[in-house]
Amino acid sequence: MLRMTLAGALSAICLAVQAQAQQGPVPSQCLAIAQSLPKVQFASFTLAQAEAEEVTITYAGHSTYVIETPAGVTVATDYSGVYGTDPVPRVVTMNKAHTTHFTNYPNPDIEYVLPGWNPEGGPAEHRVVVEDIYIRNVPTDIMRGGWVEEGGNSIFVFEVAGLCIGHLGHLHHHLEDEHYAAIGRLDIVMVPIDGGLTLSADTVSAIVKRLFSSIVLPMHRNATPLSEFTSRMGSDFALEFMDGNSFTVSLRTLPRRPTIRIPSRL
Repeated sequence: MLRMTLAGALSAICLAVQAQAQQGPVPSQCLAIAQSLPKVQFASFTLAQAEAEEVTITYAGHSTYVIETPAGVTVATDYSGVYGTDPVPRVVTMNKAHTTHFTNYPNPDIEYVLPGWNPEGGPAEHRVVVEDIYIRNVPTDIMRGGWVEEGGNSIFVFEVAGLCIGHLGHLHHHLEDEHYAAIGRLDIVMVPIDGGLTLSADTVSAIVKRLFSSIVLPMHRNATPLSEFTSRMGSDFALEFMDGNSFTVSLRTLPRRPTIRIPSRL
C-alpha cells in the first residue's frame, strides 16, 4: 500500500511538472511527495547531465554565503551590504532580526532583492527563477521575549544543478513538521551556531540532525566555541576544516557521510 501511495504521488507530480513546464517555473524538486508519512520520501527530477554541474559556495562573513551557479548567477544570503559585495551579486536574500542581516539601501545594481519578511504585513512569499536557479522561502517567526512577529523571517531554499541548498537565516524557534515538509530535502544547509542569539546549541543540532544534509555549513558564530555545536552532532557527522572559504560541489561530489564543513575564516 505504501509503495502504491508513493508511486501514485510520484506519477501525479511528474504530470504536474510536465504541465507546469509549459506554463511557468518548474515546481520544486526538493519538496516532499508525501508530507503525511512518518519517514518522508522525496521526489527528484534531476537530469543526468545536471548531476555533474558544479556550484561554487563561498563564506563571505557572518551569515552571508555567496552561491555561484553554473550559469554564473551569484546569490548572497542574509545580505547587509557588508559581506558578499564584490562583485555585486545578482540576487540577495535578507532577514530583519538585526541590521547585520539586511540593509535598507541595497546596491541599485542588484537585480533581485528578496526580503524574508513582507513589508506590507504577513509572511513573505518568493518563487523566483533566475536563469538556472530557483529560489523560494519558508516563513518563520521573529521572537523577542514575549513578543512574536509571525512570518517575520524566512528560511530560503536555493535549487540549482539538482542540488537543494538551504539557509536557515536568523531562526528563532523549533521547526514543526509543517516546516520540514515545506523545506523538503536539503543537500546543503547553512546553520547559525551562535548558541543562543538564534537557537540553543541543543535545538539547532536537533534540527540539523533531522535535516541530515550531506554538507552542513556553520554561520553566525560570534564568539561561540565550535565545539558547542560540533560536539552535539555525534559520529554520524564528519568534521572537515577547509583550507579557504570556497568550495565547488555537484550532486556527484556530495560526501557520502554527512559532513560539517568549516570555512577558514569562520
